[in-house]
Amino acid sequence: MNTIREDLREKRFLVADGGWGTFLIAEGMQPGECPELWNVNRPEVVRRIGENYIAAGSDLISTNSFGGTRCKLEQHGLGERTAELNEAAAALSRQAAGADNHVIASIGPTGKFLITGEISEEDLYDAFKEQAQALERGGADACIIETFSAVDEAAVAVRAVAENTKLEIICSFTYASVVGGVPRTMMGATAADMAQATLEAGAHILGANCSFGSEEMLAVVQALHEAAPGTPILVNPNAGQPVQAETGIVYPESPEYMAGFARRFVEAGASILGGCCGTNPEHIRAIKAALRAIG
Repeated sequence: MNTIREDLREKRFLVADGGWGTFLIAEGMQPGECPELWNVNRPEVVRRIGENYIAAGSDLISTNSFGGTRCKLEQHGLGERTAELNEAAAALSRQAAGADNHVIASIGPTGKFLITGEISEEDLYDAFKEQAQALERGGADACIIETFSAVDEAAVAVRAVAENTKLEIICSFTYASVVGGVPRTMMGATAADMAQATLEAGAHILGANCSFGSEEMLAVVQALHEAAPGTPILVNPNAGQPVQAETGIVYPESPEYMAGFARRFVEAGASILGGCCGTNPEHIRAIKAALRAIG
């Protein structure tokens, strides 16, 4: 299989997937339940999510492993099952993706902060190493270190993956504000801070996901492109800001609305487009069609 970067040289654009959590909740996942446990208890549901995105046109699908570090799984009493749950996550997405599409294993933050001293850099490194190796054994060919806010934690994660696996590495931050045209994370990091630290640590592709809807995310993509003009950029915005409705939380951006930003994202520097919270296969199908129209 080509790398993602090789595919981009041949195809110009690639389409990622959308949200996963909504599907699990619709199937009965309860608040506080461990999503990664579904990889072994409800594997048919998890596999079907990936299959739905492949059918909608995704070239890359992620894995149900966002909270799969030992640090996170220990909160559910599942720390000793870290390897098992991550291997299962990657295997299910590989089954859904087939041989011709990429599985980008999801690695999320641990929830622990180096700056406070609650975890050492060595323990943090080991946690990401353990998860990444299990995801690679399960069949992932790349990973997405996603929804990070702290540059130091993300850099450790990237380094752990780069030094212990052959996975291609996407590193994607989530941003909390744009002040004076400068996007910043909750921890105050800028897109330039993120780009420099994670590329030096071994990342191959940069990204932005979650928090913002399509309009707000444009500034982030532009900032990433300016910081690293030769690096591929992934963008996975939310389907707008969540709104409380009688039926629960809804996201206002329709598939057509999000697809309408495809050209603007490409012009800003993105080459991999997908979605995060509130997005579904219909959003991905619309984005795929929009990219085909660009050519």
